[in-house]
Amino acid sequence: MARLSRAELQRLNRSKVVEAARREFAERGFAGATIDGIAERAGLTRGAVYSNFPGKRALYFTVLAEPVGHPSGEPAGRAGTAREALGAFARAWVTRLPLVTGGPHDPDDSGGAARLAVDLMPEILADERLRAVTAALRRLDALLLGLALERMDLLERGGSPERERAAGRRVRVAEAALVTLRGASELAAAAPGFVEPFDLVAVCEELAGLDLGDRWAPPPVFPRVLPADAPWPPGSFSEGDGVVAVLGLLEAGAVEEAVRAAPPGVPVTAVLVTDDPAELAPLARLALAGVSGCLRQAFPERAWPELRIICDGTGAAAAGVPVVTDRTATAVRVRDGRIVARAHGPGACHAIASSLRPAPFAL
Repeated sequence: MARLSRAELQRLNRSKVVEAARREFAERGFAGATIDGIAERAGLTRGAVYSNFPGKRALYFTVLAEPVGHPSGEPAGRAGTAREALGAFARAWVTRLPLVTGGPHDPDDSGGAARLAVDLMPEILADERLRAVTAALRRLDALLLGLALERMDLLERGGSPERERAAGRRVRVAEAALVTLRGASELAAAAPGFVEPFDLVAVCEELAGLDLGDRWAPPPVFPRVLPADAPWPPGSFSEGDGVVAVLGLLEAGAVEEAVRAAPPGVPVTAVLVTDDPAELAPLARLALAGVSGCLRQAFPERAWPELRIICDGTGAAAAGVPVVTDRTATAVRVRDGRIVARAHGPGACHAIASSLRPAPFAL
């Protein structure tokens, strides 16, 4: 048998650690789990665990993020109205709630996965930085769902999402739906069977019809757009003419500036970065995957947001941002395989995206 390379052995050990940690957290909870217990389950040393993860919390976030990080292969939804789509979104969400009859320590079923996450919010609430990052990621979640609802509104009116933007912002309705569903998830994890799933679906369907007076306003101040001339790495995640925003997790919501200001048909990519990738990168993947998965099951493909999100710090290097923090805010314009403009600081996404629009004709 051929010997494994160093990289292959590290990948194998990492997989063993993650699976062992999943069982440890499911049986003992976050507080009761130990690195020694995880190492023993994995058949590895304590040092082997630490060589892959800096601590128990980073490992816990990774365990929660990895099951939802892979596409389920579910077909796109067939809803014809925003009401139907938001109801289908809620239905996809509540199927993950734990049932009264679910096994108490099985992390492989949907209820087990929910029970495995029962310690997530207490851990977040106990840490100021995690609270701030989670709040920013929640805003990005609501933006994704809101954009999908806007496109459903447009389809109902017979418009083409590929050619025009929806007139009404629906992010606040999305926020209300997600607050309802997330609250139900946390309650159901603590008291399985308490929440009636069909009630949640009905509530979300009613939310779809609300007019909350939602409006988006561009940032009052934004930086200058600076010309640039640098190669865009071939084969990277964004090709052709588009906007790439490199945003620290605390600035994640700023990508809406690019989405609202970019001309129709111009792709927008958000690269989420952090100076603590071991803990915060899996937390970001976890937050986004839950909403994205339900959205793809509930909404027809034509209503999916034209926004690509990359939770990979290597994308920052492609955009020419060598050092990143949770407050990074940089945007670049890519055209014909080259970076032709860039902007830094608050409002950078709006500055770059709006620069793509033709200047108004003046007499």
